[in-house]
Amino acid sequence: MDEEGTGGVMEVELVDISEHLRRFEPFDELPEEVVNGIAARVDVRYFKAGSTILSSGETIHEIYFIRSGAVEVYRRNGALYNRLEEGAIFGQLSLLMQNRVRFPAKALEDTLLYIIPEDVFNELCEKYDSFADFVEIGGKTRLRQAVSRAQQMNDVMRTRIQKLLTRDLVSIDAKASVYDAGCKMTEEGVSCLLITGANNDSSSAIAGIVTDRDLRTRFIAEGLPLDTPVSAIMSGDLITVEAQEYVFEAMLCMLRYNIHHLPVMRNKRCIGMISISDLLRYESQNSLLVVARILRAQDMEELIRMKGEMDASFIRMVNEGANSHMVGSAMSVFGRSIKQRLMELAQEQLGPPPVPCCLMAMGSMARDELLPGGDQDNALILDDSYDEKLHDSYFKQLASFVCDGLAACGYSYCSGGIMATEKKWRQPLSVWRNYFQQWIEKPTNEALLHSSIFFDLDGVWGEIQWVEKLKEQIARKAKNSPKFLSYLARNSLNRTPPLGFFKDFVLEEDGKYKNSMDLKRRGSAPLVALIRVYTLAIGSTAQNSFERLEHIRESGLLPAGHTHTLHDALEFISMVRLRNHAHLLQEGQEVNNKVNPENLSQFDRRNLKEAFQVLNNAQKFIKFRY
Repeated sequence: MDEEGTGGVMEVELVDISEHLRRFEPFDELPEEVVNGIAARVDVRYFKAGSTILSSGETIHEIYFIRSGAVEVYRRNGALYNRLEEGAIFGQLSLLMQNRVRFPAKALEDTLLYIIPEDVFNELCEKYDSFADFVEIGGKTRLRQAVSRAQQMNDVMRTRIQKLLTRDLVSIDAKASVYDAGCKMTEEGVSCLLITGANNDSSSAIAGIVTDRDLRTRFIAEGLPLDTPVSAIMSGDLITVEAQEYVFEAMLCMLRYNIHHLPVMRNKRCIGMISISDLLRYESQNSLLVVARILRAQDMEELIRMKGEMDASFIRMVNEGANSHMVGSAMSVFGRSIKQRLMELAQEQLGPPPVPCCLMAMGSMARDELLPGGDQDNALILDDSYDEKLHDSYFKQLASFVCDGLAACGYSYCSGGIMATEKKWRQPLSVWRNYFQQWIEKPTNEALLHSSIFFDLDGVWGEIQWVEKLKEQIARKAKNSPKFLSYLARNSLNRTPPLGFFKDFVLEEDGKYKNSMDLKRRGSAPLVALIRVYTLAIGSTAQNSFERLEHIRESGLLPAGHTHTLHDALEFISMVRLRNHAHLLQEGQEVNNKVNPENLSQFDRRNLKEAFQVLNNAQKFIKFRY
């Protein structure tokens, strides 16, 4: 080995070595006296740039910690495997594999190493699980562990729905009278009943549900006779949850569909019912209550005041360790609810729409990935009976009311003009169908820009089934359009992760956000973009990025493990974004996606680099594939 300066460590250096080791994983979780003992046993070696540190096949009896400099690690075939910098360790896999070097290494620049003997390494592995876990797994697995470690799940996230079931299922046959149903609800002390056995189905099959509200609005208010079959007033097409799902998933379901009761299923059989009151026990300042207050707001001023409650709910969820899917879904439901209530308030002033319509959300809100500070991408779909001369004045006023209201509630105007106030985005359904067809068949730069926005879409108010049909059109046509997928894949490479050649962060050099990096523009956004390409390639209509990854995994389109790695990278980047947003809100500052690495922990910096490297590799893969 081409090395200089070796040998025992001077006593005066021990404190410096120990303090430096404790700055980095896995030494940061070891007792101080243990790290001091390690420092007393290390050998310090210096390698000039370009010199060999480890050669393939040679015997190895130590691991290497980089004090300063940079090291390149290679595969046995000579291909570059990784570039390591200060705080990284290497050689442990070779030590664990019969003491033979499997990954050769050389100094990329002048490098100072701490060499830790094999017996110290073995003792640490035996006594400290955190150390053993760290050295025995690769970077991708560590990223997965980092995601788990960063999410200190609260009761809402780790409690399974079945634990909320405290009583037997209460049901009644569909042929029973409403009077009998009301009596049974009173006897059992419940606010809803499951209805079974309608349409000559099995007597145990779920036909629908009847709630206290149904009794008031569909029976008493209508003056129906007591012997009316309960099936006449029940709600069918039930939304259900599985017993093994988590409480937070039930909460998101209630948020998404604005419902108060959920049948709980196991093996296609209903085993119970949970209600909003069951969830309230698990979450103070419940997001469901925030939605209820939004939908009951009497005027614009009351809606505007809801921003404080939405921000407080966001901060609480982040501080309690909710994952990005849960937070993004909750914030998106807040946004949808604001839009729904604005549409209702607008009609109180303008009257009902002259023809059927649908308010559509695009972008992060449609994907259930909205965060504070997001803008208001939206559009209107109008019935094909729309006549511009007769109807446009109304819809123009409607669009202005909703967009101005959203801006007042904290959802800024879209800088790209993707709003229903623009005539182009206020069109009949047939025009929208043609838009999507043309964007796919003729993928110009403008079409690709629109694809990256409008291909994440969701119906918010009105004829939402139109949006579902558009999703199906997009998925069907894009899947069979290799040219479009190729252009869209190329477009997804426009934004690259902020990593330099030596895996250092690339930071902004001047301006207001000097020495920072944009976690959305250079992190989550390009990940979302390439996930969108694969989603369209398999013909999926999923919108949320994590749900899209699950569909991609099930399709077998990507190599085994690829989607899990993408999931972990997106989750970790998103978690750092969430914490940054929450911190800025608590400090009374305007939210943004800029983060200075110096303000992050060593844990976050290292795992962000891992996540960005996953993005970098994924972009190389999609470039090769398309």
